[in-house]
Amino acid sequence: MTTIKGASLCLLFFSSFFVLETVQGNPNYKDALEKSLLFFQGQRSGKLPESQQITWRSNSGLTDGQLANVDLTGGYYDAGDNVKFNFPMAFTTTMLSWSTLEYGKRMGSLSQLESARAAIRWATDYLLKCATATPGRLYVGVGDPNADHKCWERPEDMDTARTVYWVSSSKPGSEVAAETAAALAAASMVFRKVDSKYSKLLLKTAKDVMAFAMQYRGSYSDSLGSAVCPFYCSYSGYKDELLWGAAWLLRATNDVSYSNFIKSLGADDSSDIFGWDNKLAGARVLLARRALISKDKDAEPFKQQAENFICMILPDSPTTSTKYTPGGLIFKLPDNNLQYVTSTTFLLTTYAKYMANTKYTFNCGSLSVTSNTLRTLAKKQVDYILGENPLKMSYMVGYGPNFPKRIHHRGSSLPSVTSHPATISCDGGFDPFLHSSNPNPNILTGAIVGGPNNNDEFPDERTDYSHSEPTTYINAAFVGPLAYFAKSSYST
Repeated sequence: MTTIKGASLCLLFFSSFFVLETVQGNPNYKDALEKSLLFFQGQRSGKLPESQQITWRSNSGLTDGQLANVDLTGGYYDAGDNVKFNFPMAFTTTMLSWSTLEYGKRMGSLSQLESARAAIRWATDYLLKCATATPGRLYVGVGDPNADHKCWERPEDMDTARTVYWVSSSKPGSEVAAETAAALAAASMVFRKVDSKYSKLLLKTAKDVMAFAMQYRGSYSDSLGSAVCPFYCSYSGYKDELLWGAAWLLRATNDVSYSNFIKSLGADDSSDIFGWDNKLAGARVLLARRALISKDKDAEPFKQQAENFICMILPDSPTTSTKYTPGGLIFKLPDNNLQYVTSTTFLLTTYAKYMANTKYTFNCGSLSVTSNTLRTLAKKQVDYILGENPLKMSYMVGYGPNFPKRIHHRGSSLPSVTSHPATISCDGGFDPFLHSSNPNPNILTGAIVGGPNNNDEFPDERTDYSHSEPTTYINAAFVGPLAYFAKSSYST
């Protein structure tokens, strides 16, 4: 069940936890990378292709958009539910694209790169429909989340309202529009050399959607209310998305108008968190690349802001504001914490890459920071997720000998259509499936769950969605670091 993924929650932790076998050291990053990309097939909505490898999934959401007389089939379910929330889906797409742009050459085989492109395209095909189906509208979601969250049913059986939501000039949504623009712009660079026609369409649409985000300012949380809150409420406002979207359009086009717009925003807020809601740190690292790689003096302030963020993450920094579990895991918030771990780790590896390429170092007060400083911390986080932790448990489903067996995910926890052809109604899945202590019948290979609590404890309880629910954006941010470490050499 998708809940408030960016806010602190009071949680009741379980007193007994599973004792698990040891996972051997030296994680297989290549295997984990392949699995992390495979996961996205399990989240697909729409008509599945013949190449579908997660075969317990079937077609779903084939009438999406009909209530608005448009075709909005495709895209991804965000987590363990059956709703298509475009705000986190677009962020997922942006992060998958950034991972591919930075680390595509490090992916161990052409098939991995093709899998990454396929995962991106499944989202961008849908986002293009959302942006172009009706002039003056940007569709931003399908499925009534309040009705959906009262059900425990397979996506193939959905019988809740597939309500369509959109933003427009009269009910703006700068966050979701700018994030959609970022996703399309980033993806346009992924496909630039392999499908130029598609790349041009993505970039043109990105420019149009970004213009809409810039012209009609307003929060989509205000415009759509309970359709997105408390599920994916925009807690940080829309300024960070405007910066993020413009940064991606600047990288894709090198158009000075985006640089001028970025200057006009004056986004000086401090942030020690990066995720689907708050994009400041990501935008600053992206813009810092221009200062480090292209020697763009206008980007120098963003380089300093990016380094301020890193100084708030490093445990030995005098300005750190980041807590760590006893086992060494970054711990930001109790709800779905691994989303912040993977996103932060992505920024660490990416900035380390920029630093190594330019032989650059900086200081956090008296602490000297090198590319190896960031790489070491990032590797600790990746290895922890893959099993180097106090429980010796991999938090990626299907990776290693011990991993979560009772993830909070409808399709994984209910019998497949093949094994159980009869429809499972809205409330037909609660008992015996949701509340069962049995392992899930379907393995959602590659899914990374919300993760352990602040004491490195993980109960593996299906009803404990704060820790056991996987999301697309946890995985999307993890693809880059996995590709980074999959190579024995750190050269680009």
